[in-house]
Amino acid sequence: MDTLTLRRPDDWHLHLRDGDALRAVVAASARQFARAIVMPNLKPPVTTLADALAYRARILAALAAARDAGELDERAAAFQPLMTLYLTDNTRPAELEAAARSGMVQGVKLYPAGATTNSDAGVTDIRKVDAALETMQRVGLPLLVHGEATDPAIDVFDREHVFIDQVMEPLRRRFPALRIVFEHITTREAAHYVRDAADGIGATITAHHLLYNRNAIFTGGLRPHWYCLPVLKREPHRLALLEAATSGNPRFFLGTDSAPHAQRLKEHAAACAGCYTAPHALELYAAAFELAGALDRLEGFASLHGPRFYGLPVNADTVTLRRAAWTIPEQLPFPGDAIVPLAAGESLQWKLAPAA
Repeated sequence: MDTLTLRRPDDWHLHLRDGDALRAVVAASARQFARAIVMPNLKPPVTTLADALAYRARILAALAAARDAGELDERAAAFQPLMTLYLTDNTRPAELEAAARSGMVQGVKLYPAGATTNSDAGVTDIRKVDAALETMQRVGLPLLVHGEATDPAIDVFDREHVFIDQVMEPLRRRFPALRIVFEHITTREAAHYVRDAADGIGATITAHHLLYNRNAIFTGGLRPHWYCLPVLKREPHRLALLEAATSGNPRFFLGTDSAPHAQRLKEHAAACAGCYTAPHALELYAAAFELAGALDRLEGFASLHGPRFYGLPVNADTVTLRRAAWTIPEQLPFPGDAIVPLAAGESLQWKLAPAA
C-alpha cells in the first residue's frame, strides 16, 4: 500500500494556547484536521460561555491571518474550533445550561487541581462539583476528564489507574447518564475500563502513547521533549493502547493532546509537560497503525468514531497519505524562541499529501 485515503479526520483533544503562540501553531492543526476540541486551560482559564466565544473568535482570526499570509488554503482555513469550558469548584449550573443552549460548547473539562499544565484552578474535590455534573448529565454536555489522582503519595506512573478506582468509577455510579471522555489514556487499566464499561464513555489516545514507552524519555539521556502528562508508561501499557486503538471499537478515537511549549521551557530544570505533534500527527498515527498491521482501521479511529460519540456529522471531504520517507524538522518557529516537535530529526514513512 503506497497511498491511504481517509475521510478528513478531527482532533478530539488539542491545545492551541493564545496570543502569539496561538498564531504560531494553529495552521499546523488546520492542515491536518477539519475540527478540534480545544482545551480551555489558558491563563486565566476559559470558565464561561463568554470566555469560550471570545477565545473562538481569536482562533478564527488567527486562521484568517494564516490564510491571508498564504499559509493555509481555503479548505484548511475553514478549520472549526470546538469549544470547551474549564470546570472549577465554583462552576455555576446556569453557566452550563447557557453553554449547552448555545450549541458552541461541546464539553466541559475536568482537571484535578495540580494534575498538569495550568490546572491550578481545577477541581479540588469531585464532590464539590456534583451540582455541575448533574446539570451536565441533564443537558447532555460531556465531561472531558484528565484522569490522574493528584495525591503526592501516589507514584506518578500509578496515578491513572488509581483515579479510575477513586474517582471515575464512583462518579459514574452517581451520574450513570453523564457522557464521559477519558482523555489521553495511557494504561492497560484505562483501555480495559473503557472497553468493558457500560455505555456513555469514550477515550482519546495520543500518537505518542501508541508509539513510545517510558524508555523514550531516558534513551541517551533525559529527553524532555518526550515528557508529557500523563507520562509515558511501560511497554505492556503501550501495547494495550495500540490494541484498543486498532480494534475498531468506536469508544476509542483520535486526540493528539498536542501541547506547544517554547524550547527554552522544555529544555529547563523544571521542564513543561507536553509533546508537540500537531504538524505531523496523522503521519505518527499512520506509523503506529502500520506497526500493528491495521492501516485499514485508521479511518475509523481518526475520522468516524469521534463524530459518532459527540453526535456530529462525519466530514465529507478526504485526505491522502502517501508513502514517502521524510525527516521531522529539528525546530519550528515559535514566538521569541523555537519549538521542537516530537521525534525531531527522526524519519517517518508516511506524508500527508497537499490538498488537491
